[in-house]
Amino acid sequence: MNPDDNNTRPRRGVYLLPNLLTTGCLFWGFYAIIAAIDGNFGRAAMAIFGAMVFDGLDGRVARLTKTESVFGKEYDSLADMVAFGLAPAIVCYQWGVERISEYGTAWGRFGWVAAFFYAAAAAMRLARFNARAAVQDKRYFEGLPSPSAAALVAAFIWVAHAYDVGGLPGLSLAFVVSVVAGALMVSRFSYPSFKNFAGAERVSFGMLLLVPLTFALIALDPPVVLLSLFGGFALFAPLNWLWRRFRRRGPRDAQDPPPG
Repeated sequence: MNPDDNNTRPRRGVYLLPNLLTTGCLFWGFYAIIAAIDGNFGRAAMAIFGAMVFDGLDGRVARLTKTESVFGKEYDSLADMVAFGLAPAIVCYQWGVERISEYGTAWGRFGWVAAFFYAAAAAMRLARFNARAAVQDKRYFEGLPSPSAAALVAAFIWVAHAYDVGGLPGLSLAFVVSVVAGALMVSRFSYPSFKNFAGAERVSFGMLLLVPLTFALIALDPPVVLLSLFGGFALFAPLNWLWRRFRRRGPRDAQDPPPG
């Protein structure tokens, strides 16, 4: 046997630390589903945000420790589908189950269709991201990232549960938020990825103060502040597209003669 074969033979096994963090993401997504089934919607929403923390760590840890692998990428995508695809859809639907029966079977059907639409959009969003990862501009995401969409849905349900938002308007808005979040995931709007931001870069003192200020605001009223943050992020790309479209059309329209 050639001794060099030991150096060229692929190693078996997987890297522990990044995949352990991915398992944490999967766990919190699974727990969100269980909590929603049990009626603990506040805990379910918090679990989705917990999954976001682990999802944000696993890729960065893998890159920092040079432990990236094909297995890790595939595992991360499957965990994301559970945590940010199935979990928010089920949490939203379960929250509305107690209220749907009051308004007839038609609302029940609309509810599960809206939930399924969100889950299907998340699956398509993740598949498109994996298919275009090699050629996509790393500075931007095409479509709303699935963790941000999940955060939007979870924060809304958290607010609705904490402030006892009920009735047909609240129920309708919950399903509309799910559908809009799903549509934004499969849209072609460009969202900043923040991947070009490095922790070692110098920033102004004012920018540095934004970090503790943000955490302080979240501590004051977590569901409302988180809904405002992720709702604003979700609307950023469509509003930016409308603004740029308006600015491009503005000069041409100004040159047109006024109607006679």
